[in-house]
Amino acid sequence: MKVRFGIIGSNFIVDWFREAAAPCPDCEITAVYSRTEERAQKLAREWDVPHAHHTLESLAADDTVDAVYIASPNICHAEQAIRMMEAGKHVLCEKPMAIDAGELAQMEAAAKANGVVLLEAMRSAHGPVVPALRSVMEQIGPIRTASFAYCQYSSRYDKWKAGIVENAFDPTMGGGALTDLGVYCVHMLVMLLGMPRSIGAHADFLPGSIDAMGDLVARYPGFNACLTYSKLHESHCPCEVAGENGTIQFGPVGAPRWARWKQRGEEWKTIELAICERDMYYEIEDFMAMVRGELDPAPWQQWSRDAMALLDQARGQAGIDYRPHTPRPEETRDFV
Repeated sequence: MKVRFGIIGSNFIVDWFREAAAPCPDCEITAVYSRTEERAQKLAREWDVPHAHHTLESLAADDTVDAVYIASPNICHAEQAIRMMEAGKHVLCEKPMAIDAGELAQMEAAAKANGVVLLEAMRSAHGPVVPALRSVMEQIGPIRTASFAYCQYSSRYDKWKAGIVENAFDPTMGGGALTDLGVYCVHMLVMLLGMPRSIGAHADFLPGSIDAMGDLVARYPGFNACLTYSKLHESHCPCEVAGENGTIQFGPVGAPRWARWKQRGEEWKTIELAICERDMYYEIEDFMAMVRGELDPAPWQQWSRDAMALLDQARGQAGIDYRPHTPRPEETRDFV
């Protein structure tokens, strides 16, 4: 069964999606949406896609589209996804799938009511990585500590300093370091370790803007897990899970390409992952299998639900919201 996709969005992640979809024999891109007719037609020509739409209504009515891949600004995800699902389209939506748990619940209700699949496009959740890591974790326990980091200097920060505010640093677009980078750490946390008993979260803000870096400590029985994320600096520390009998290291957290482990007192051993170059291929293949009824989406949907619950807690504790505001004293002190 071929799955025909429409695409909402035109940034670099859409290019990755198109490149990863190309080797999938049952995947076909048949439509593209952009807010203006000129832009939609331009993308359709560049991508060699037969149908161009500049309204969500026309995309929803396109009977050549079975599923929609959404890669628009975070603040748009819920409205666009619900509109597509109400038209009977399956939805693969970029992370974070929603602004908060309330939006996610509305999206899940729309998927259930219309008998369609809703899946978060989280690259690390698909392919061989998580099963391989979880298998080795059984040999190093009991777990005593874990750390996951995603710190990447953003070119958009340079633009922000020049007075140009793009989506990543725009509170009204649902951006910020937690939803852009920290979300990968949170997903890895729940995929490998499950839900913690409690968390403690902190964020540092650009004056009058949104969180630019932060950290989260998750408390489990017998150990803590530390998450660090930033759009203001680079870090090359590997992710690590350590237990009484051994240690696992891997990276990068957003889409692991390598992993190794060692038992206490022994040498490092490579964990073979055999990841293909365009690793979005795995999430596309899994999504299409879910659409065909060959794969139960429930485990992945639960990970998304758990991750969103933690993101909501972290935002509340750190004081992150999506409203414009005047610079707070602590913001001015930290960044000016």
